[in-house]
Amino acid sequence: VLHLPGDTPEPWDTTAVPHGVLHHHTYTTQVVLGLPGNQSEYIVYTPPGYDARSHHRYPVLYLLHGWSDRVDGWTTNGQANIIFDNLFAEKRIQPMIVVMPLGYGDMAFVHNGHKVWDDPVKVQHNLSLFSQALLTEILPQVEADYAVSRKREDRAIAGLSMGGLEALTVGLTHPDLFAWVVGMSAAFHNTTYTQQLSDLNPKKANLRLLWVSCGTDDRLFDPNRRFIAFLQAHNMPVTAIETPGMHAWLTWRENLIHFTPLLFRKH
Repeated sequence: VLHLPGDTPEPWDTTAVPHGVLHHHTYTTQVVLGLPGNQSEYIVYTPPGYDARSHHRYPVLYLLHGWSDRVDGWTTNGQANIIFDNLFAEKRIQPMIVVMPLGYGDMAFVHNGHKVWDDPVKVQHNLSLFSQALLTEILPQVEADYAVSRKREDRAIAGLSMGGLEALTVGLTHPDLFAWVVGMSAAFHNTTYTQQLSDLNPKKANLRLLWVSCGTDDRLFDPNRRFIAFLQAHNMPVTAIETPGMHAWLTWRENLIHFTPLLFRKH
């Protein structure tokens, strides 16, 4: 990656603003398959001024990376922590804690090449195990260790590509846990979402935000359009975003900059 700085900084450039802190956690998983010693991991961003002893409870965003990335995908390639610092300094986003987990349920799903996406059974297997790890292992640990709210109105889930598939599936099947659901370039090709999400109910879901975005030059553009049409057929209020861009980090950084200011607003 070649970075060419311009005359003025981009939102993902480090600037002289207060900075949050990245915390790296390693834990023993009982769910994720194929990890040495069953050691999985997640990264937590705490915003500037975060005080774990405070009575204030922060909203939390679970932010999921894409296929082939590691746990640090959003911080190394996405510059997410820098973007959060800059948006927070500009008062464009609410102070929030961001959790970025390792996004696989079975490491064989990423170790065996891209052809795994041709097999809906393998896609569903990975998705199911990751969902279980997120909800039964990572979320409880975060809520035990950090000053985060446990209200659904204060939880969001978002992701890109594979993480977009995971975020939309987990969010839409667990509206009791998440009120804000975002998918970017979601990997909805060769999946069984029409069966998994067949009972979607807009009143039951009662989402504060359902955002589905994709770049117009992305190979997943048509699958995302079909997924949006599926949501609309179920009368789900969806914010459908189409922007110039490919299946690439510049597109997802721009998405992050535009959807995070919408999160956790009271009105």
